[in-house]
Amino acid sequence: MQEIKNKKILIVDDEKELLNMLSDILYKKGFYNIYKASDCKGAIEIAKRQPISLYLLDVNLSDGDGFSLFEELKGFSAAPVIFLTARGEGCDRIRGLGLGADDYIVKPFLAEELILRITAVLKRVYGISKPVSSFRLSDILVDLETASVKKGRENISLTPKEYILIKKLWENKNKIVTNDALCMAVWGEGYYGYENTLMVHIRRLRRKIETNPSSPRHLITVKGLGYKLVTDNE
Repeated sequence: MQEIKNKKILIVDDEKELLNMLSDILYKKGFYNIYKASDCKGAIEIAKRQPISLYLLDVNLSDGDGFSLFEELKGFSAAPVIFLTARGEGCDRIRGLGLGADDYIVKPFLAEELILRITAVLKRVYGISKPVSSFRLSDILVDLETASVKKGRENISLTPKEYILIKKLWENKNKIVTNDALCMAVWGEGYYGYENTLMVHIRRLRRKIETNPSSPRHLITVKGLGYKLVTDNE
């Protein structure tokens, strides 16, 4: 499931409040790679810079419409599209789906419905690979099934919070995971104020997965942003 949630989603809507609301809904459900644009021009600029995996397009935009934007995006991107609009007329639905859109959601909608539809499209298009139960970091084996680390002849247990952290970092291996994302994974939505505690858990985790914790090779601090789990084949 995390493989799906790591996909990059571009939301395009000219209503600022709705744009932020959609972004918040997705973020709270674990979709952290969210991009936003309020018009066609901005959407095209982002889509040409980022490998977007899914477009969530409003039909009515200040400098055009979602249908025309979709056709332009298809010129260089094969990512799926979901239309999101207040229009409920059958002709708009037929036009959107006829262009090749993957779904069509009419406002108002339930947050859970939006998440379910987005997840369904992502699963159908990208599928889900078999989850990894263990992985190696140099000569250290991290076993996610037993929440333990094998370091030479020593088996070291991970605490529940260390387990969540290493799993989150592995799911985003070789990518920066922000302090906020890690704190939310461990402490949930009330994570504010736990940044210093996060540092303590990271330090303890390093002692278990690094050959030399004072000079980490795998669990790297990205100053001002968060952390990155670097694998041997990066």
